[in-house]
Amino acid sequence: MKISEQVAFVTGANRGFGRHLTLELLSRGAKVYAGARNPESIDIPGAIPVKLDITNPQEVAAAATAAKDVTLLINNAGLTTGVSLLDGDLDKIHLEFNTHFFGTLSMVRTFAPILINNGGGSILNILSALSWFSIGGSEGAYSAAKAAEWAMTNELRLNLYPQNVRVAGLHVGYMETDMTSSVEAPKSNPAEIAKIAIDGIESDSFEILADEVSRKLQSALAGGVAAIYPQLTR
Repeated sequence: MKISEQVAFVTGANRGFGRHLTLELLSRGAKVYAGARNPESIDIPGAIPVKLDITNPQEVAAAATAAKDVTLLINNAGLTTGVSLLDGDLDKIHLEFNTHFFGTLSMVRTFAPILINNGGGSILNILSALSWFSIGGSEGAYSAAKAAEWAMTNELRLNLYPQNVRVAGLHVGYMETDMTSSVEAPKSNPAEIAKIAIDGIESDSFEILADEVSRKLQSALAGGVAAIYPQLTR
């Protein structure tokens, strides 16, 4: 896929990683629709602001109507509520799944026919190293929702590939964004990860491992629980 010839739609484009993705796409010559709950917050020259809450079916439908020429959909919008599965507020757990799983699925179901009608294209779901690994405690809902989004990505990939739509997933650890401001751990530069992500799309990759954390975790999956959570098997 040649990025300069694409029309992209990025969700959650007003800040954080979404903003860097939008900037990277524009720098490579793509036309970019920038989705955000508050379109006035989009201040990126060249980006086309679109009002979008991915958990709102009416706004998803309206976004698709406004962007009928899309060939690349990047599902980046996300959040973390910081609650555990065991004793966290169920409403917050629902919010995690409504955003990462059902919201992303709504975007794909709505935009896939557009991509197919435009001759095919690509979808990139922004996943996480926490799709494969749980740290326990306050990120339980996030990890579970991202794991569900990973499974969804695999299923949609099989369904859409015969229709000339390639579905990819980006796995990455912590990045230096507002969402991780309270996290005390090594973090990647989101501008650099955005370049890796778009490089992966341009090279038609199905799975993009953006950092060493993700590469190590993927390798550990074959070892099962003993490899991923050695503290449980001592």
